[in-house]
Amino acid sequence: MSEFRKVCRLAGEACVRYHLTGEGDRILVGLSGGKDSFILMHVLEHLRQHAPVKFSLVAATFDPGFPHFDCDKIAGYCREQKWEHHTVRLNIPEIIREKGMEKSPCVLCSRLRRGKLYGLARELRCSKLALGQHLDDVITSFFMSVCRGQGISSMAPLVEPSDRANPVIIRPLVLVPEKQIIAAAGEFGFPRTAGKCRYEEVVSGGDRAEIGTLIEGLAERIPDLRENIAHSLAKVELQHLLLPAEHRG
Repeated sequence: MSEFRKVCRLAGEACVRYHLTGEGDRILVGLSGGKDSFILMHVLEHLRQHAPVKFSLVAATFDPGFPHFDCDKIAGYCREQKWEHHTVRLNIPEIIREKGMEKSPCVLCSRLRRGKLYGLARELRCSKLALGQHLDDVITSFFMSVCRGQGISSMAPLVEPSDRANPVIIRPLVLVPEKQIIAAAGEFGFPRTAGKCRYEEVVSGGDRAEIGTLIEGLAERIPDLRENIAHSLAKVELQHLLLPAEHRG
């Protein structure tokens, strides 16, 4: 079995387990131009063709205004694949300068990007927004939340919006380790598109990078570490947590 088919199998399992796709869904797929989003789009297209439920796909790229970010290559690849594709643009570097957030740009950038995609989803009448976070992202977010004292939480496979006008967020790759996505990407000829983020040094020296390094170290000593953590995140035993009495089941 090819690596891509293995990814499709895990994504299909996630779609069934978490009810990510439904009959008649129109799904907007966030296509950033990185390996994760390209694989996500190919996986969903594979499932669209073979799954028992019928749904449609629209690809969307957010252009953040960073130097050399090549949306044309992404659009060209989508035309080759016969995918419907749209681009939304925003000058993120200018907004970050105006807000004075050069030292912590990622939260603002993420919020603005999500807002733009929400708006496009409403315009195109898409009921769901598919994002390319994978199992390593889920695990990293879990560790970050715990280490920062923000609670036991992570990236859910499906997130219902607080505003019903916005799409439901789905993450079909949540059961797929990053190494499998990298291996699957080697079976395609994805274009090189992403320009360098001006704040890359801030990101590379942050908590997410440090926790990623920690997880890699643990994975060398603990077999199936990522899969074990995924299993644990699906098996929460409230009676063994430090909950106040009134919150225990």
